[in-house]
Amino acid sequence: MTVYIIPNTTKPQAIPVALQAAGILRRAGAAILLDPALQSSCGGEGVEYLPQHEAAAKCDVVVTVGGDGTILHTAKECMHYNKPILGINLGRTGFLATCEVNEMEAKLARLACGDFQCDTRMLLTAVANGDREKAQTALNDVVIYKGHHPQTIDFDIYCDDILVNHCLGDGVIIATPTGSTAYSLSAGGPILDSHIQGIVVSMICAHSLNQPAMVFAADRCIRIQANSHGRNDIFISTDGEEELCLQDGSSVQVELSRQSIRLVTFNPADQFDAIGKKLRGR
Repeated sequence: MTVYIIPNTTKPQAIPVALQAAGILRRAGAAILLDPALQSSCGGEGVEYLPQHEAAAKCDVVVTVGGDGTILHTAKECMHYNKPILGINLGRTGFLATCEVNEMEAKLARLACGDFQCDTRMLLTAVANGDREKAQTALNDVVIYKGHHPQTIDFDIYCDDILVNHCLGDGVIIATPTGSTAYSLSAGGPILDSHIQGIVVSMICAHSLNQPAMVFAADRCIRIQANSHGRNDIFISTDGEEELCLQDGSSVQVELSRQSIRLVTFNPADQFDAIGKKLRGR
């Protein structure tokens, strides 16, 4: 087993925890890969330093040390290599990271000997104004939203080119089942089982008494037409990254990606265990 460890170096704990994780994995017989930029802080004993593309191609599993944001970023960087990802959680919530720091001894030993499952998660592709060369990929969500001015934006929501909703508000969230526990949940969207292939569309601060979230089959094509009538800027972002400013009247098409990612789990109900512990506080 070869493990590529990616710590989020913006978090003070990340390097010490990554070194601790490397030690546990090495004792369990795994080979460790790290980025060359970490060599001065992590040392050289029992570690091979390779550039990201080489490490992602060579490893069997990727281990991130950070929060869900670290997993989201890593998933985009490494999705072409189709390697499973295990997150060690240093964040506040961590629905995607299935290993807490106090669980590392047990779970990393299991990882090193192959005693784990992979949960395949769907991705979304977002294309603005038909420009597929600038297509964005999302594990959690695609968000189309207004700028800093107080005026709301008109949104027309189409499913397979059929108008299904017209609304006024601050934005629209198009989420995967993975992202149903993220921003979409805060906007009143439902929680979807991660094994479901579906797309959740939720309004942000809708200027309406009745704007429930809608759930579509994953093979549907969702199109959002956004118009601020020149009163506001319009932006799109995927997974909280890659923010782009759109022209007034822009159209964004969101559909199931041909790619997917795999997250390491040790229990088929890890998603619901996280919901119970981190949302309900049990």
